[in-house]
Amino acid sequence: MLTDEQVMSELQQGRLEMLAILFERHHVRLFNFFLRLCRDRSLSEDLVQEVFLRILKYRQTYRADSKFTAWMYRIGRNAHIDHVRALRPETPIDEVWEQEPSPEPGPEHRLESDQQADLLARAMERLPLRKREVLLLSRFQELKYQEIAGMMACSVESVKVLVHRSLQELRRHYLDLQGGIS
Repeated sequence: MLTDEQVMSELQQGRLEMLAILFERHHVRLFNFFLRLCRDRSLSEDLVQEVFLRILKYRQTYRADSKFTAWMYRIGRNAHIDHVRALRPETPIDEVWEQEPSPEPGPEHRLESDQQADLLARAMERLPLRKREVLLLSRFQELKYQEIAGMMACSVESVKVLVHRSLQELRRHYLDLQGGIS
């Protein structure tokens, strides 16, 4: 079985059918990343398609010495940023990341019998976009801090601090929800 990096090498050499292998391996995790990030199934599907189109388009920019999934999530992150900018062209992306989430609860994704998972999902929805994104990349997508730092163009220490603060805020929201305090 070829590694993702080997498949990318084949793709770079013009074997376009290799994109299907990468899609099959990663589309579900990428979809779940976007779904947790923006809470919109249709948009998540569109963003997954956009990522794989960009992988095909920019395949020559992939460096064989880097991890494919980190490169893929960087493309995904950029696709999401482009989407946010298209919605609010007058607002710099840094301001969108720092905006407080709406006090109105977003659509709740309840698991039938798992109340704790529901509380965690609701607590995640209360986090600002940047904090939610870093937790999704580090905890759910299991990317290393160094890979996240490369995506976000910041230091590893900045990522560590952001993850720590995000976890603290997530914990506060979770405990508030668990106690019935909105």
